Amino acid sequence: MTNGDVFQKTHDELDFEFLGNIRGKRWRFQTNMYGNGSTSRGREERYYLWFDPSKEFHRYSILWTTNIILFYIDDVPIREIVRNDAMGADFPSKPMGLYATIWDASDWATSGGKYKVNYKYAPFVAQFTDLALHGCPADPLQEVVNSDCAAREDGQLASDDYASITPKQRNAMKRFRGKYMYYSYCYDTIRYPVPPSECVVDLAIRQRFKDTGRLKFDEKHHRHFKKRGEVMNTRNNRNQENV
Repeated sequence: MTNGDVFQKTHDELDFEFLGNIRGKRWRFQTNMYGNGSTSRGREERYYLWFDPSKEFHRYSILWTTNIILFYIDDVPIREIVRNDAMGADFPSKPMGLYATIWDASDWATSGGKYKVNYKYAPFVAQFTDLALHGCPADPLQEVVNSDCAAREDGQLASDDYASITPKQRNAMKRFRGKYMYYSYCYDTIRYPVPPSECVVDLAIRQRFKDTGRLKFDEKHHRHFKKRGEVMNTRNNRNQENV
């Protein structure tokens, strides 16, 4: 989701980004957020997937209201951003549109640029199904959505099941992040000596990450992680209990 085509220097953005794949390796993706052109303060988190997204369709969802952003995969919440006053304009606030793009980021996305895109496999195709949008129609040149519609939709979204995280879902999110998140800007103390205000730093989790925000993997942990991922691939990935 973005408005970068209209507000080129002050754009907002919410992303699901698949980071390419090397055959035989686990699929990786990242979520990101920008507000008001704050591209110098990227808020990336990167994760491994527990399934192959090229094999079948999965549900990828973003809930965005005036106070909260939630990212979901197959009804499992994987990331929560709660707005606070210190964030200021870094929290997305202008109308955005939904886009799907394929672009070459192999100078950084695949193992830090180690593997480049192979154009002999072109054209590259992405397929979508069952697209659902729920929100206010907006003039793309306006920075503020009609207040009546915004208030009504915010109220409607706040009352929907997916607008809040149940204890069961929060446990599922904790399990997902513990198993599959391998980078978080909140733990990248080289980039952010003081974590951005929306970060909720868990000291126990913090010890698992390097100063670069990347997960500390030892060989034993890596092998165990792979085995668990293989087991999960045999299960019904739409069941949030499996995450």
